[in-house]
Amino acid sequence: MPDMQRKLSLEGKNVLVTGATGYLGRAMVLGLSELGARTFVNGRDRSSVLGLVEELRAADLVAEPAVFDINNEAAVHAWFEEIGDMPLHGLVNNAYAGGAGSIETSSDTEFRNSYEIALVSANRLLREALPSLRTAVSETGAASVVNIGSMYGMVSPDHRIYPGKHAVNPPFYGAAKAALIQWTRYAACEFGAEGIRVNAVSPGPFPSSSVQASNPEFVETLAGKVPMGRIGQADELQGPLSFLISDASSFVNGANLVVDGGWTCW
Repeated sequence: MPDMQRKLSLEGKNVLVTGATGYLGRAMVLGLSELGARTFVNGRDRSSVLGLVEELRAADLVAEPAVFDINNEAAVHAWFEEIGDMPLHGLVNNAYAGGAGSIETSSDTEFRNSYEIALVSANRLLREALPSLRTAVSETGAASVVNIGSMYGMVSPDHRIYPGKHAVNPPFYGAAKAALIQWTRYAACEFGAEGIRVNAVSPGPFPSSSVQASNPEFVETLAGKVPMGRIGQADELQGPLSFLISDASSFVNGANLVVDGGWTCW
């Protein structure tokens, strides 16, 4: 195998993806699996997780269920206890749950919940994964953690493109994603010397397939704010994510790879 092809390959790598059954999560898992990774599909809903695992296996890809709630400290600990001394070469912190709203309409609870799932859970997962990540480093020389941020962790939404304050991308989301991007830098500095790289990918406008079907006018408005003149499709995150998990990015640490079609360049 040519050297560059070997570096980009994920053959033999174990990768855990949280929030794997959502619109973007499914694409992430598929892309990693197609490059040879053994993906651990995480989610709280057992039937959704098992359904995706079966889809991947039907396509001759290697996938395993990882059914646990990332916000449950005991459940996270139990899962890592279960896998024992298995090396974990990649961890993708993708899970998020939350609604819409403005500063005026958002509750304290929404801020706390957003922070818990975007940041506290990422910290919990990395902490619990350290023995497995270190095993991967000892066996292969490297491990990679990728946190899924957002363009709204860097810039604010334009309220004019939303139908009202209850529908706008919420401040608790952007604040939590901004915190996650900064936490990525902290983690990169703490663990980089061990061979555990920590980076972020920040998607831009990637409305779900259901939004694309039900609200084409809004999607057109979003596209008008992108220098490339269109929205992103889920599979366009596969390359950037796979690159950061792979050995091809062996000297990339503490970076935030923005995948937004140029949205944040205006």
